[in-house]
Amino acid sequence: MKGSDFIRTVANRYASQLQLCYPQTLASFSLAKTIHSHMITFGFHPRGHLLNRLIDVYSKSSKIIYARHLFDQIPEPDIASRTSLLLAYSLSGDVKTAQKMFEETPLSIRDSVFYNAMITGYSRNEDGNSCIELFRQMLRDEFRPDDFTFTTVLGGLARVVNKVMQCKQLHGLVLKTGTGFFTSVLNALVSVYVNCGLMIEARKLFDEIDAKDELSWTTIVTGYFRNDELDAARELVDGMSEKLAVAWNAMISGYVHCNRYDEAVDMFRKMYFMGIKIDEFAYTSVISCCANAGLFYLGKQVHCYVLRTEAKPTLDFSLPVNNALITLYCKCDKVDWARRIFDNMPVRDIVSWNAILSGYVNAGRIDDGRLFFSKMPERNHLTWNVMISGLAQNGFGEEGLKLFNQMKSEGFQPCDYAFAGAISSCSMLGALENGRQLHAQLVRLGLDSSLSAGNALITMYARCGVVEASNLLFLTMPYLDSVSWNAMIAALGQHGHGIQALDLFEQMLEAGISPDRITFLTILSACSHAGLVKESQYYFNLMDRLYGITPGEDHYARLVDVLCRAGKFLEANDVISSMPFEPGVAVWEALLAGCRTHGNVDLGIQAAERLIELIPQHDGSYVLLSNMYATAGRWNDAANARKLMRDRGVRKEPGCSWVEVENKVHVFLVDDTVHPEVQAVYSFLNKLVPEMKRLGYVPDTKFVLHDIESDQKERVLSAHSEKLAVAFALMRLPRGATVRVFKNLRICGDCHNAFKFMSKVVGREIVVRDAKRFHHFRDSHCSCGDYW
Repeated sequence: MKGSDFIRTVANRYASQLQLCYPQTLASFSLAKTIHSHMITFGFHPRGHLLNRLIDVYSKSSKIIYARHLFDQIPEPDIASRTSLLLAYSLSGDVKTAQKMFEETPLSIRDSVFYNAMITGYSRNEDGNSCIELFRQMLRDEFRPDDFTFTTVLGGLARVVNKVMQCKQLHGLVLKTGTGFFTSVLNALVSVYVNCGLMIEARKLFDEIDAKDELSWTTIVTGYFRNDELDAARELVDGMSEKLAVAWNAMISGYVHCNRYDEAVDMFRKMYFMGIKIDEFAYTSVISCCANAGLFYLGKQVHCYVLRTEAKPTLDFSLPVNNALITLYCKCDKVDWARRIFDNMPVRDIVSWNAILSGYVNAGRIDDGRLFFSKMPERNHLTWNVMISGLAQNGFGEEGLKLFNQMKSEGFQPCDYAFAGAISSCSMLGALENGRQLHAQLVRLGLDSSLSAGNALITMYARCGVVEASNLLFLTMPYLDSVSWNAMIAALGQHGHGIQALDLFEQMLEAGISPDRITFLTILSACSHAGLVKESQYYFNLMDRLYGITPGEDHYARLVDVLCRAGKFLEANDVISSMPFEPGVAVWEALLAGCRTHGNVDLGIQAAERLIELIPQHDGSYVLLSNMYATAGRWNDAANARKLMRDRGVRKEPGCSWVEVENKVHVFLVDDTVHPEVQAVYSFLNKLVPEMKRLGYVPDTKFVLHDIESDQKERVLSAHSEKLAVAFALMRLPRGATVRVFKNLRICGDCHNAFKFMSKVVGREIVVRDAKRFHHFRDSHCSCGDYW
């Protein structure tokens, strides 16, 4: 048996080795694990202070399982081991386990440090009420709070609703206990006064701090910015006798957050000329400023300066600066430049990975995004949100929904932003039942008041043909922003409710919401769908005259679309001539659409030929040109247009329609022979068409743009994808249920006419969403009033 002196010597040696784990670094866990393994190998059983040190190192290294295993081996753990483990649970977010350990610890062995650890847990997890309540219990249990206690409690107080009164009570207690000379406590008090909006009190307290540190300056400067007192912040910094970099950094950061980009850049330049040390905080702020303001060349200059002056940057410097540069280049459409920075980074974090992923997704490079996503070593909620939303916005709705389900299967609880992305996928697909299920999940999880999810739901219901549900949701949302108003105006416009859309716009102005460029796009679209020519011209002129919004090409295109739909080609030409830039694709497409509607063949051919020059690989231009020739009976020219399309390797997007029946989406193509029930659909149509003809339906064969016999033209019309989808829905949906069909292209004129008669025959509402708008067919009428 080994002597006690020998055991004491070994224990002291292990203790000195464990002391090397302090202060805590990334290597502390590996070193502690090695020492622990050595103990086990040589049969040494640590007790008392050695166990406490091991528990402490494991806890601070976030290895709670290791720490808990050792803790459970102690028959009567002392307050030191309990404090270490409780703090580890708190910092990991497991407040319930920390609270359980606190409550199970006898009052007789507790100390102030133990209370501080639990208060820290509540504060870190943003539970201000529990933080204050435990502080009160600490006083009732007659434990004396120290400066750390007050610092932590005041941090938690910032999250409590009734904080003004409590702040002043705590301020008085600080003075009574004599901890008011600690800078950390005074900084915390200043922070709470700032959060209460009491900047006079905050400034008075700040001026009373004898030993101001960097946090003191940062707190008061950012406080002025948070309370919209920018001039006071600038006056304070300009009046500093010592030019502290941290105060200047706070000013630059504040200007960036307030979108005062010119002032931010000016502050950065002054910092440079005054010789104030520019650190990673200043660089990240000014680079973020360049990214947000689109100042690509200035951002590039800052990048060059960093490379020239920071030959051997530390990891603490290079990581945030490189992350900011990646964001800059991604926002300025230089994703490959951002990727080169990423590839050369010595160390990357989740922010780096997410920034590149966002860059790919926002640039529409979904294939690159998918590959990058698959290679990510770790993912957080933002990773999933970016990818799900990106898939939805780029036309991959089905894949977006699958990824949303994968997110849940991998243990991530979707937040409201993830739900918004999934709901957007349903919008794109027209998957109403899936969207309703997601809405129900939001309600069950208590996320139904989320603004982002609510806005996505407004759009989803509208794009799935249930604009009434959109309106109800809009009216019951607890908070509305400009996106909410824009979404609802767009919904009304898409469904042909132009007057209501304009009325809602006026309500938006009365509510104090300023319109943006998207608002005017939705207004002009609503005017287009409803034929509101004068109104469109009025609101177009209002943009710049009253709101200072310079019309973009998309706004001009919408105005041209309104005029051409109304047959006002001379006025449309005047608008095109007045544009401060050359007309692009959107303008020529609007002109061509109007020409097709009104049979203006010559002008339509010019527009189509111009489109083919601008976008030679786009199938629609060739098809419309061919159709214009066919409409004029110029069959040889029509054939030549299609031949040119084939020679250039351009493939026509096939027309397809889809409908959701019993939670399954059924897709139909033109002249479909693939769907398993398509023969039954043809038989159903053969029985339905004679009843429609008895009511006056006459197949409009002019929409068959092929030189074939009349009877063949009728057969071609009956095989259009939207007719097949509607007929299938009538067969399979419950009697009286609304039919909702979606088409990837513009609805054909004959189908539009046929559905009016079909709705009368079957006594149901038929809703069709095509590439442009919604058509609600009821009792032989369409909501568009045949203006489409």
